[in-house]
Amino acid sequence: MYLAFQTEYNKGMKIFFTSFLSLFMASCSLLPPDSQDIQKKMNIINDYKGKTEEAIFAGGCFWCTESDFEKLSGVVAVVSGYTGGDVKNPTYKQVSSGTTGHIESIMVIFDPNVITYKKLVDHLWHVIDPTDAQGQFVDRGYQYSSAIFYANEEQKSIAEQSKKEIEASGRFNKPIVTPIIPAEPFYPAEEYHQDYYKKNPIRYRYYRGGSGRDDFIQSTWEKEPPQKTSSASSSVQQDSITDKYSKPSDAEIKKMLTDLQYDVTQNEGTERAFDNTYWDNKEEGIYVDIVSGEPLFSSKDKYKSGTGWPSFTKPLEPENIVEKVDKKLFTTRTEIRSKYGDSHVGHVFTDGPEPTGLRYCMNSAALKFIPKSELEARGYGEYMELFK
Repeated sequence: MYLAFQTEYNKGMKIFFTSFLSLFMASCSLLPPDSQDIQKKMNIINDYKGKTEEAIFAGGCFWCTESDFEKLSGVVAVVSGYTGGDVKNPTYKQVSSGTTGHIESIMVIFDPNVITYKKLVDHLWHVIDPTDAQGQFVDRGYQYSSAIFYANEEQKSIAEQSKKEIEASGRFNKPIVTPIIPAEPFYPAEEYHQDYYKKNPIRYRYYRGGSGRDDFIQSTWEKEPPQKTSSASSSVQQDSITDKYSKPSDAEIKKMLTDLQYDVTQNEGTERAFDNTYWDNKEEGIYVDIVSGEPLFSSKDKYKSGTGWPSFTKPLEPENIVEKVDKKLFTTRTEIRSKYGDSHVGHVFTDGPEPTGLRYCMNSAALKFIPKSELEARGYGEYMELFK
């Protein structure tokens, strides 16, 4: 799969650079800030060669799905592209016309020692509308439909099991129509489509906000699924997670937190930079919500941002992260809250380092650090694999 991808990538790049100068002469405003993004990703992929696996998914606009998957721990790189059609090295114009049979898709290169294929498929259901066979959100047509492209029988079996679980959960009130089909040649999209959300954050947020994607995701996953008479394993699992990471009463929260911790988590306060518990913490372990205990971030993704607050490139558990628009302070920012504790944790910005380009700037007062040596004893043993 990897060799096929690299071969098609080399062909695609020749075609791309042939048309690059004509694009420059036509409209400089269309040029991406960095025309080496594909090569950077290829370098990252080559560094991990032999240690990674690939997964191909489609979920409508690849700007959005690329962004959603690059946030996951264990994902090495995500490449936007096209697959499933009859034309070799298709262009965006050809694919978007709906005449080539291709679907906008992403190739996810991941480290199976950190994140499993099953978890990637499960994540896909959280960021698409799997009940829509005619496109995704504002983008209509087969070329924007959802799909899972399996590379082997193991991936097929895992994807089919995940699909059965999401169907049994009762989360969606319509049939799940996302097909699970054999992988076909994958062609990387043009340079300006790669990491579009990083290069054009304002345009991207405007598009995504108006597309209806986030409204659908929020309304679908914040509500409780209907109760079923059967004891479907996925429903039981969701109930147990909710019970494990629940939000106490306000009176209980006040007893368990300091004044600063309460102000930050419950009143959306902010602690002082360079004067908080974890801004310079270098110990290995995970960071959980101080109120609910749900896992949020890992030391593996922590970096020194120079801001004076603990900063991360991606969440440990994206499903436990809720993004909300924050228009305070005369600007628009993206607030980060915990899913089960509903705690204000911090904000996310688009000025972070590779591989995601994101900076999750968090408040120490909203976090509790669980050292690697205490993970098992404190009920987080499943995360020991991260530090082996």
